[in-house]
Amino acid sequence: MMAKVITVTSGKGGVGKSTTTANVSTALALRGKKVIAVDFDIGLRNLDMILGLENRIVYDVVDVMEGRCNLAQAIIKDKRTNNLHFIPASQTKDKTVLDKEKVEKLINELKKDFDYIIIDSPAGIESGFEHSIYLADMALVVTTPEISAVRDADRVIGIIDAKSKKAQNGEEVEKKIIINRIKPELVEKGEMLSTEDVLHILALELIGIVPDDEEIVRSTNIGEPIVLSDKSLVGEAFRRIARRIEGEDIEFLDLKSKKGIFSKLKGLFK
Repeated sequence: MMAKVITVTSGKGGVGKSTTTANVSTALALRGKKVIAVDFDIGLRNLDMILGLENRIVYDVVDVMEGRCNLAQAIIKDKRTNNLHFIPASQTKDKTVLDKEKVEKLINELKKDFDYIIIDSPAGIESGFEHSIYLADMALVVTTPEISAVRDADRVIGIIDAKSKKAQNGEEVEKKIIINRIKPELVEKGEMLSTEDVLHILALELIGIVPDDEEIVRSTNIGEPIVLSDKSLVGEAFRRIARRIEGEDIEFLDLKSKKGIFSKLKGLFK
């Protein structure tokens, strides 16, 4: 298969972009695909912690681009998940260190070895964002079901359509929405936007609905993507996103009917 570049992005920070990157990358690797997750969130790196790889970092993405190391030296191979690899972001405060030519050279090198290159981008309006979407074949736009997050996501969609290389060549980046941290009980009460509300505003295709769950906090803290747990509804949501990326037509989790079952299940798994 041709290598596919997928950028995971959002309009604002704190909506679960890095968690999504970690879990989608892991889920695709579990499906036997060669995956590399690349953290472009310069100065704010946390993808390494979600993947549980922070103690193995020697070089980062900026070191590669600046020629301080070669690509192989910067790539960390995940010990738990075969086929999953990772390049960390730099901790530098200078967010302007990336430039288009260097980014393009890096991505083209990675395309030779990987099926999926999954880029964790800075939140939408940060500098560095443009570099992370420049070469994207697909953008996964992560939002929570809140007006401010959805509005910011809408702005980001406009930037992707204007600034990507595909856009410059008269093509379009495939854009899909992931609605994260949805609480069915609040949607029912009218206290949270519904999936339909979000899609009405953003007018893009949905690729995933991820329920809110405190387990995700625990999984982030211990550096173990929740997709590795086959008992987790959130993990199942991310596994389904991976399957849809691969072209499967698979139904969405029915969070309404699962709510009762889900609370019972949680009781069983404690």
